[in-house]
Amino acid sequence: MPRPSSTSLSRRERQIMDIVYRLGRATANEVQAELPDPPSYSTVRALLRVLEDKGHLEHQADGPRYVFLPTVSPEQARVGALEQVITTFFNGSASQAMAALLDESDRSLSKPELDRLAKLIADARKEGR
Repeated sequence: MPRPSSTSLSRRERQIMDIVYRLGRATANEVQAELPDPPSYSTVRALLRVLEDKGHLEHQADGPRYVFLPTVSPEQARVGALEQVITTFFNGSASQAMAALLDESDRSLSKPELDRLAKLIADARKEGR
């Protein structure tokens, strides 16, 4: 099975992946029912095949229908997406990305969130990262 490519996903492909991750597994009918302004059933099936060809989904036969499942965990997908954003927009600098998140955030961080970040930074220092 091919590994998920680093190629960017289209808006529809991202929507489909969000649905499959949220449901855990999904048929083409289930995906179509969840999509905003859904395309035709055959278009949904074609998009699922494209995502499978790119390595993001796999399918299992369930009687006469296919059930699609993600090939990587949501955590792995998040890490991969974040790495791509850091590479693309922050020249590979995690510290620049973190600073942008903290500087531009409209939300205040709670004490537990700040404590967690401080611990992660302290742990990274100890490990020499």
